[in-house]
Amino acid sequence: MKIQTDLKASDLKDKLKKFWEISGQKITLIEKKYDTSKGSPVFTINGQYTTRGWTEWTQGFQYGSAILQYDATGESTFLNSAKKNTVGVMAPHISHTGVHDHGFNNVSTYGNLLRLMHEGKIPQNEWEKNFYTLALKISGAVQASRWTTIKDGGFIYSFNGPHSLFVDTIRSVRALIVSHVLGHFLQAEGDKKISLRDRAVQHLTATAKYAVFYNEGRDIYDAWGRTAHESVFNVNDGNFRCPNSQQGYTGFSTWTRGLAWAMCGFAEELEWFDTLSDKDFPEKENILGVLLKGAKATCDFYIDNTPADGIPYWDTGAPDLHKLGDYLHQPANPFNDFEPVDSSAAAIAVQGLLRLGNYLQRINDSINGNRYWQAGLTAMHTLLDEPYLSTGSDHQGLILHSIYHRPNGWDHIPAGSKIPNNESSMWGDYHAREAALYLQRIINNETYHTFFNIQ
Repeated sequence: MKIQTDLKASDLKDKLKKFWEISGQKITLIEKKYDTSKGSPVFTINGQYTTRGWTEWTQGFQYGSAILQYDATGESTFLNSAKKNTVGVMAPHISHTGVHDHGFNNVSTYGNLLRLMHEGKIPQNEWEKNFYTLALKISGAVQASRWTTIKDGGFIYSFNGPHSLFVDTIRSVRALIVSHVLGHFLQAEGDKKISLRDRAVQHLTATAKYAVFYNEGRDIYDAWGRTAHESVFNVNDGNFRCPNSQQGYTGFSTWTRGLAWAMCGFAEELEWFDTLSDKDFPEKENILGVLLKGAKATCDFYIDNTPADGIPYWDTGAPDLHKLGDYLHQPANPFNDFEPVDSSAAAIAVQGLLRLGNYLQRINDSINGNRYWQAGLTAMHTLLDEPYLSTGSDHQGLILHSIYHRPNGWDHIPAGSKIPNNESSMWGDYHAREAALYLQRIINNETYHTFFNIQ
């Protein structure tokens, strides 16, 4: 990346205003046009949101987007719609035992609504508050029950099965944290009480150890901050076996959206654990060290392996990247003939960079803090403009040039193109909104935006 060191958050104020105007139009367009009987909207084809039967992991992003829109603009129409849909549709996601996506679906909806009530952005209502609280308590416990024990701890296993640790599940640790903050725990056989905070610590530690590389000689592809999408374990003896990838190129290359999930997850959990007292949580310094190392490593890898404007290609080891020439020292080209970019990775990564930068600035590491902060602003500056901001009135997506599953060939290739481009994803659109809200609150000197500001 070519980090713009002179860029200020306030320089993006006009772009953010335009962003929210377009965002509202897209949310309304989807609500009017999308056929909900087909399942959750996942990604666009020719600008129209479609579904993809894998798991229903994007529904919370759809309704969560409307909540963020209300948060940013105060337009009650979006809040009313989000409340109605959360109550009417999201209940199965609370008790869903078959996925690792609770932090995506439920924190984005019930969590955002409870946060707004705590922050005074929606009226206090005891029954409504209790409803959101109960949903989040159960969601965190259900997510924590999806557990594999290994020799040095354990992890929340992916929908691939008990052997599988996904790097993106780091964002579902939020569900455990929120449930813990609300006073809940997982109750197992014999009424055994299991701490959700402790399980969160174990999952974060396993992710940091097995999904992230630190240039410490782990294998010949060990580079500082590289990530593997999937870490595979032998469930019989609890031993790690190998890195793998479901949506990236290989287990020995870096799928950039997985990298972005790690960046964002490490940074936001770092912020929460930093709020705990040493007296109540003696292991605080240990987990802070794990999270800070993981956050720095992954953010460094992103900066070093992303084109000048902050938008990455879909995998840093994609086989035809070499045909693009000196691509890292140029702006990313979503219309090239060889490998697609993934704007959704940038939308997620922005928060990791900004939050890590802010954290380091607060603990007086201004040199590193400013570097990450400015890198986040650089990538966001690019996303808020064409060709990434979707300005066409008939396109339902908000952020263009997102990639879902390149190896499976799920992404639409427009006529006249050789690679997927010009399409959007529900997770990319949601995370762009989340990053925009985060920055807007800082610009306006509002309450600092965190997922755990709920009581």
